[in-house]
Amino acid sequence: MGKINLLDRLRLGLAVSVAKSVTFGVRSLRLGAASVLPGSIARKIEPRLLQLLSQQVKRGVILIAGTNGKTTTSLLLSSILERSQFRVAHNSTGANLENGLMTALLATTNLVGNLDVDYAILEVDENVIPKVLTQIQPRIILCLNLFRDQLDRYGEVDTISKRWTKVISTLPLDTVVIPNADDPTLSYLGQQLPQKVLFFGLNEPEQYLGEIPHAVDSIYCPNCGHSLDYEGVYLSHLGDFHCPNCGFSKSKPTFDSREFPQILVGLYNKYNTLAAVTAARELGVDEATILDTINNFQAAFGRAEDLVVNGKRVRILLSKNPVGTNETIRVVTQSTDKTTLLVLNDRTPDGTDVSWIWDVDTEKLVERGGTLVVSGDRVYDMALRLRYSDRSAESSLNLIVEEDLRSAIATALEHTPDDEILHILPTYSAMLEVREVLTGRKIL
Repeated sequence: MGKINLLDRLRLGLAVSVAKSVTFGVRSLRLGAASVLPGSIARKIEPRLLQLLSQQVKRGVILIAGTNGKTTTSLLLSSILERSQFRVAHNSTGANLENGLMTALLATTNLVGNLDVDYAILEVDENVIPKVLTQIQPRIILCLNLFRDQLDRYGEVDTISKRWTKVISTLPLDTVVIPNADDPTLSYLGQQLPQKVLFFGLNEPEQYLGEIPHAVDSIYCPNCGHSLDYEGVYLSHLGDFHCPNCGFSKSKPTFDSREFPQILVGLYNKYNTLAAVTAARELGVDEATILDTINNFQAAFGRAEDLVVNGKRVRILLSKNPVGTNETIRVVTQSTDKTTLLVLNDRTPDGTDVSWIWDVDTEKLVERGGTLVVSGDRVYDMALRLRYSDRSAESSLNLIVEEDLRSAIATALEHTPDDEILHILPTYSAMLEVREVLTGRKIL
């Protein structure tokens, strides 16, 4: 830790002690995982808490930002480093606002606020990156993707990317930035930065989508505004592109995407794999350790997480925005399983504007038939979207509307054959509720 006077040290010690007491109380009473509240209270005692804790990390802080994939990518990278015998602090529950970051660091301190870890891996909400970077000087920043998300809270992706570029460009030149080469906005961002930049991306044309989906956010050149020409798209606006007007094109990835297998199901998890691998390689981790970790990786809660409930397999696929939901639908439609539960909430963690469901390609889910059970706070909005997607005069779709979540889960399980998987597609707060019903444990 840098120089700190006696009064500040006492205040830091008090903040840490109070935070640990709160954590103990919340967990003892089984009120949750205490992943946010301790940091919120401790911050009131010591406003510089995030700065004072992060500067104690021995080998550096790694920030992971983006709309989709933060929790899975950070968990994979954390697992790789821990398998390499490094001590890691990590906000593993996905609490990615400032209070959640502080709580994660507080969890690994002693009673006087000393932090003894090699790395801190912190997934950060894309909208608070500018605030966080005024308090933390990271060793590595991973920029996964930028999609429209929670329209009631965030601006368009161009606004967020400009804010990112402005604040990241002021960081020390030895900061390593790792953007997604397949995202035009982030590819351009990386090309503008003075720091060391490493790109990750796909080189697998056989994975191209047949057409650009409705949920596409950035098909215009970030340099001149002209429409981009795509050789093919992998998901949403991520793909192989160039601008016929100014010459801007996809940045070259640091290594071939075929070198490593992907974690879990879904092409989006290949991006998560590549991002974590690029960072791990930059930190000097050997290839054998990286591969071993990938091959033994277990999903984060709610992210392609597999459970067994009443003897039946259940897979939870977090679906919180158009792009993410299109990708989880792709996973479902590529399987032979015919029962799906969709749970749509509109609470603060989800975003109160649910109009995004009309940008989701639900037609692909409906046209295959089977049983769709819908629930959640906005169950009738989702049911209406699915009904409008049913264009066949001889549809075999069995649409079941159930307001009560427990009843919806029970109904979906009843309709799931023993040899199939029940896929559950919930928004964020709905995912927490679903897991509590299925496992009897709260996450937050």
